Amino acid sequence: MKFSSVISWLKKIFEKKRPNNLFVRKISYLSLMKALKKDNSQEPTKSELEILQVLWKHGPSTVRLVNDQLNELKREVQYTSTLKLMQIMVEKGLLNRDESQMKHVYSAAAEESKTKNYLLERFVDTMYEGSASNLMMQLLSNKKPSQKELDEIKKLLKKFDQ
Repeated sequence: MKFSSVISWLKKIFEKKRPNNLFVRKISYLSLMKALKKDNSQEPTKSELEILQVLWKHGPSTVRLVNDQLNELKREVQYTSTLKLMQIMVEKGLLNRDESQMKHVYSAAAEESKTKNYLLERFVDTMYEGSASNLMMQLLSNKKPSQKELDEIKKLLKKFDQ
C-alpha cells in the first residue's frame, strides 16, 4: 500500500463522527493491517495455484469438484481445507463466488495467461535480473529438449528475426 493510501485511510478514520463518551480507539493495529492487506494485489501460494489450475481447466466449479480434482491429480486434501482456502482466495480477490444457487460456484478472477505472465515476469526479474536469455540458457542446460521442442524454439527465434 502506498503512503498516500495510508494517509487517506487515516483521514477517513478521523473524519468519522463518534460520540465523545465512548472510549474507543480510532486506529488499531489490526484495522491498519487489514487495510494494507486488502490494497495489495497478492500473489497466489502454491496451494492456491493448484486450485486456480483446476478452475482454469474445468471452468466455474463447486468446492466438491475442485476438491475431487485435487485428490485425484495432486495429493489427498480434506474438503474443509479446500473450502477454507477458496474462501480466503475470494477475500484476496483471486476467485469470484456465485452465491445465487444453493451450492456456491467459484471461478478464477483472472485469466490463466495473465496470471502466468505476471508470475513469470516476477520470476525472471527476481531470479535472472530481467534477462530472458539467461532463463533460456539455464532451462536448456538443465533439461535437454527433444528434437520437436528444438524445432519449435527455432521457429520462434526465426519469428523474432523477421
